[in-house]
Amino acid sequence: MELKRRIGPRHPKLGAAGFRLAKGLAARTFAAAGFHQLDSAFAQQRLSLAREKLARGETLYLAGLGPPGTHNSGVALVEVTQARGPRLIVNNEEERFSGNKHTTEYPAKSLDAMAATLRHMGVDVGDIFAWLTSWDYPTLAGTIARSLLEEAPQSLKLARNTEAAGFDSRRLDEMTRTPKKLARQFGLPSRVPLICMPHHDNHAWFSFAASPFADHNEPVAIAVLDGTGDLGSISLYVVENGAMRRLYCNESMFDSLGAFYSVISSTQGGWTWLSCEGRYMGAAAWGNMDRTSNPYYARLKEVLHLGPNGEVRINRALANWYCDPFDRPYKRALIEILGEPLRPDQLWNPDAVLRVEDIKHRPDTQDRLDKAAATQLVFEDAMIHVADHLLRATGANRLVLTGGVALNAVGNMRLLEHFDEAWFGAAQGRKARLHLWVPPVPGDPGVTIGAAWLFAHLAGSPRGAPITHAFYCGDAPLREEIEAALKTEDIVSQRLGEVASAQGREAVADLMAFMVARNGVIALYQGAAETGPRALGHRSILANPCDAGAREILNERVKYREAIRPLAPMATLEAAKQFFELEEGASDASYNAYNYMVLTARSKPGAQEKIPAVIHADGTGRIQIVREEDDPLTYAYLKALGRRVGVEMSVNTSFNVAGPIAQTPHQAIDTLRRSRGLDAVILVAGDGTAYAAWHGGERDSGRFTGWLAGWKAAHD
Repeated sequence: MELKRRIGPRHPKLGAAGFRLAKGLAARTFAAAGFHQLDSAFAQQRLSLAREKLARGETLYLAGLGPPGTHNSGVALVEVTQARGPRLIVNNEEERFSGNKHTTEYPAKSLDAMAATLRHMGVDVGDIFAWLTSWDYPTLAGTIARSLLEEAPQSLKLARNTEAAGFDSRRLDEMTRTPKKLARQFGLPSRVPLICMPHHDNHAWFSFAASPFADHNEPVAIAVLDGTGDLGSISLYVVENGAMRRLYCNESMFDSLGAFYSVISSTQGGWTWLSCEGRYMGAAAWGNMDRTSNPYYARLKEVLHLGPNGEVRINRALANWYCDPFDRPYKRALIEILGEPLRPDQLWNPDAVLRVEDIKHRPDTQDRLDKAAATQLVFEDAMIHVADHLLRATGANRLVLTGGVALNAVGNMRLLEHFDEAWFGAAQGRKARLHLWVPPVPGDPGVTIGAAWLFAHLAGSPRGAPITHAFYCGDAPLREEIEAALKTEDIVSQRLGEVASAQGREAVADLMAFMVARNGVIALYQGAAETGPRALGHRSILANPCDAGAREILNERVKYREAIRPLAPMATLEAAKQFFELEEGASDASYNAYNYMVLTARSKPGAQEKIPAVIHADGTGRIQIVREEDDPLTYAYLKALGRRVGVEMSVNTSFNVAGPIAQTPHQAIDTLRRSRGLDAVILVAGDGTAYAAWHGGERDSGRFTGWLAGWKAAHD
């Protein structure tokens, strides 16, 4: 059956006029409220003054702010000097402090935490030179107006719910009062002026500047693939001789790879937006990932039109999420391919959520998994299409991939595999292959960093040092905070020692390995938390990768989540090379690209038998390499586990239960309390003091005390 096709909006001129009018009106309205665009006189004056101060050798403090209304609100603090460039001090995500995942609320708690960090440094909030927002709000207002008018009257429904645009309009009044709220919160004499930084420029510059791609004569390509930004959803850049230039923006909110994946994964998987995408990627591995035989791929790929010059547009004869993304996202032609979409009131219903354990019980489950596989395949086609054009246009073989779409670790692996020496020989006439880097925070929690990093760059600062880890959310817990959290009747605790010295660290690490080698499930809570969606050893649940039953135990009794979800391998570099095919294109800075669980890797022969817990249904693992210099305790634990089970590798999943990753000691203990299958939590204070906490009373299984006694006996 030949499918209908309509590419582009019905009323592009009306949409463009609405964009110009709304942006102009919004610029004046926002300026009156204290929000200044980057090309405004105020912003240019601050940039000029910043250049003067840096030239005099002064240190500047910049705050990148995710105000209320945008998902993942929060604040980043960046220190800038002319000698060293920008240095990230903290990137506080409000969801971690409030416990409200993907929150759009005013980031009061993360701002308070940032202020405490400043005080410890001997600096005051009033010393912050500039406050930068992670979105250009007048431009976003124009883009929302464009989307409302392009398909009028049907698209006017978008006015009822702007969350699909990345902005919660219910918090508009609170957001515009942010300059005054900041002044009240910190006792400042007048409202705090905010400079609006372009969303995709923030993504692009920080992700490049933090990458391991050193400055050299060859260009570096940057692709920002997003749900949406303030101007569009796909933006392409090139960096040459230290200068970044935008090559293209699609200027569309819904011709979006992120929107495509979010809509399909939500309405076919049974989860809400921002919770569905990673789950559906995991589900795809259980389906038919062969383009020639998947029963849905050939028809579903008609949803995306892959045009000239890397263009990606949705087929508006099938898709309807540009008009009604939540209630009626499919046209009839798409319903004929995928079936009726799940309604918002059906999401999270046990009968609607996609579960691989239903394969033997529900005859339609394999069919639903094939739809997930087809969605992933179509998505990968589009990623490859965009990257193909960008690499040809720039002549680059280094690509920085960022934006929320870059969290699709399987798609990232496919890029590395596709752009091999054969492709470069044919396309660029040289012997090369793609080198890829994705930051640990490619999504919106990283744009707060990007706003400050980009401002520093525009003020003439050097690019700064590349990132090697992600431990920037909040500060390390104080010993007093941990001890206060442990004073609860239903939890038992004991001081284990300290990890500040090599001897103390080895002892605690060996105890952890002793428990995990006996198929215990423990959590490690230490230092500043990870920024971004992945736990990487500071807020991690750990288990034995050699235990074939670990996935079932963790998903059913610890995390209470779908069996569809894979477990990640955390490894030393040597172990990663032993069990996985690490791509040469991710080898920069000693395989830095594998540090953050943003890339999957194919397992080598024999890995499935040796480490079954961390090999997914498709034979891959979303790997994380741990470095001793970045995380001495976790590295010591992996080395100790290697001595006990023969593999310097651990199961790693985030330390949370149905909420954000645990940020505070009280949240850590509450997470232990809510997880009946978690044997113990190891908590490490900022001074290195280590504690163990486990269930008390009737919930005490005796496992931890038995292990502790056995470990001590072995060391006496």
